[in-house]
Amino acid sequence: MAVDLLLGLQWGDEGKGKIVDVLTSNYNIIARFQGGPNAGHTLVFNGMKHVLHTIPSGIFHEKAINLVGNGVVIDPVIFKKELEKLAPHNIDYKKALVVSRKAHLILPTHRLLDAASEASKGKAKIGSTLKGIGPTYMDKTGRNGIRVGDLELDNWKEKYRLLANKHESMVSFYNVDLQYNLEELEVEFFEAVDVLKTLKFIDSEEYLHQAQKDGKAILAEGAQGSLLDIDFGTYPFVTSSNTTAAGACTGLGIAPGSIGKVFGIFKAYTTRVGSGPFPTELFDEDGETMGRVGNEFGATTGRSRRCGWLDLVALRYACQVNGVTQLMMMKADVLSGFKSLKVCTAYRYRGEIIHHLPYNVEAKNVTPIYTDFEGWAEDLTEMNNDSILPKPLNAYIDFLEKELEIPIKVVSVGPDRKQTIFR
Repeated sequence: MAVDLLLGLQWGDEGKGKIVDVLTSNYNIIARFQGGPNAGHTLVFNGMKHVLHTIPSGIFHEKAINLVGNGVVIDPVIFKKELEKLAPHNIDYKKALVVSRKAHLILPTHRLLDAASEASKGKAKIGSTLKGIGPTYMDKTGRNGIRVGDLELDNWKEKYRLLANKHESMVSFYNVDLQYNLEELEVEFFEAVDVLKTLKFIDSEEYLHQAQKDGKAILAEGAQGSLLDIDFGTYPFVTSSNTTAAGACTGLGIAPGSIGKVFGIFKAYTTRVGSGPFPTELFDEDGETMGRVGNEFGATTGRSRRCGWLDLVALRYACQVNGVTQLMMMKADVLSGFKSLKVCTAYRYRGEIIHHLPYNVEAKNVTPIYTDFEGWAEDLTEMNNDSILPKPLNAYIDFLEKELEIPIKVVSVGPDRKQTIFR
């Protein structure tokens, strides 16, 4: 049985959580394959808003198994808080949630290292979420990390102490005024580890291999967006993992040949949180309107998102890198009320017009070239069929499909799972 992928195609915040929630009824297993609590997947149903950071977005469906893969980094403290928020919904998470033994743990000192490193950069900050993600992946590649499976070993606290001591010496190296009480942080950490140990730990690559043999339907859920990929994103303003389709293979232990459908999610416009280049960013009333109407605040950080017109050059690049087979356009409703819209269809790069994403997209090198479109005034939030969508919106969708050569199968017209139009 093939494994389908669901990926964000921009700088994150595309609406992956909602779509996973919508699609979960078609799958037996929902598997997170990378990232950590820097993710913020927002789900809205029955008039309630739910934000998940590490737990896969299928957790609110009774029959789905939710798997945290080996490519994920887990902060036990944040994970414990997520589990506590599930309590009012009577979810049997000990049955519905399994965790890979090969997933790495975020220690309190990883967060301290993250904060010290970011503070030392001054104006050159990359916009880290300060969740300890980067330092944890650094320990992973440096072969120093502590994994979930280590919690089953007798000497795991000894390993912890050695690594935490090393981290403290590294914090002092940054020479920044960082106030902390590690003993207090460790009390909370060890309590959270005890909760984590009540869950089922699995050898996830074998688990998924058997699930495929048994004909189980599997959806791999990505975090962040393709333009934040450590290799293919706008480096160095990226995350610390592979957010693209290739990351699903290494983050779950599935073979490339077993990948089936690749669902790519994008907003009808573009947003970005934190630092980094953003060719189509708006600094005018249109950008302010997008942010206000779209409620563009990070689900994890609370930071306001930078907003701009849809960047088709970057979107095409993300589709190519991921091998996207179907597209899903989110937040079409936010663009209602604009008299006209723009889409970036090419860049002027160092005096030359190009249609691909170049090595450097800093403003000094790139000027977006726009195509104008007629806007629409209608409220989309109560619409439930693409045949009744405004003609200018359908023209907008048709143009994007033609340019990207990939069908747009879903149009989201609101945050609730019911506000989803299948084309």
